[in-house]
Order: sequence, then structure tokens, then C-alpha cells
Amino acid sequence: MDPIEEKTSKAVDVYRDTWVRFLGYANEVGEAFRALVPVSFVWGSYAVASVYVTADAVDKGKKAAAAHGDNPGRTTRVAAAVVDTFVWQALASVIIPGFTINRVCAASLHLLGKTTKWPLPVRKWTTTAIGLSTIPFIITPIDRSVDYLLDSSLRKIYHEDEKHK
Repeated sequence: MDPIEEKTSKAVDVYRDTWVRFLGYANEVGEAFRALVPVSFVWGSYAVASVYVTADAVDKGKKAAAAHGDNPGRTTRVAAAVVDTFVWQALASVIIPGFTINRVCAASLHLLGKTTKWPLPVRKWTTTAIGLSTIPFIITPIDRSVDYLLDSSLRKIYHEDEKHK
């Protein structure tokens, strides 16, 4: 099959192959802006990311149910798909990146306060810029680390051979 035909015939995963994927990064953006916005905005960004995580897990469960039909073990495979996706997404899209950006921003605001005489608004905007610019650099290492963690633990429990992609 021609590679172009192969790409067009492959089903598009709305949660991984479209703009919807960026909703998983909402909390990182919220954390980057924490110094400038009300805390309710930050919590709202976590709500958006959590809805994304849940929707992706439900979607993967539905796909697993459709793929396994009425075969024996269907319920177990569907549950494994939902749990694997939810745990992976929760760790890789919400918990670890949110914590990382929060700490990067807190440290940068503190260091800017100690090492510069910039006015507070300038330090806050600089902190936000640092937080936003950190996001692209943390995604791949966190994704790989979560893959390793799940491959070494949870996925051994349900003998999941297919890695999270």
C-alpha cells in the first residue's frame, strides 16, 4: 500500500491527532499564568485538562469494546484500556506537567525577586513566559517516563502488550 493511502485510511484519533490534544495542556498554561490570574482560572484549567483525560479514557474504552465484540474477556480488556488511558493521561497530561510548571514558575519568580530589581509585574510576566516556554521541553521526557513507569508496574498487572501511543 502506498504511504499516502495508508495515512488517509488510518483512523484519526480525535484525542491524539487533532487540536483537541492541546486541551490536555490546559493546566500547564494555567500554571504558567498562576502569578497573573485569579486561582480560579488555574483550577478551571485543571478542569479542562481533566475533562480531556476522562473523555480520552472513555473513547478508548468504547474502541476496545467495539474491537472485542462479544468475545470472552471483553470486560477485562475494556477496563484495562480505560484504566491504562486514564492513568497515563492523568500522570502525563495533568499531574506531572502541572507540578513541573508550577515549580519552574515558583522558582523563577523567587530567583527573579532575589537577583533583579525588576518591578513585580515584570517579574510575573517573565515568570509566565518562562513557564510557557518550558512546556514544549517537558512533554516528551514526561511521556517517556510515564510509559516506563506504567510498563514497569500497572501494565504488568493486566498483561497489556500494546504500549500507549
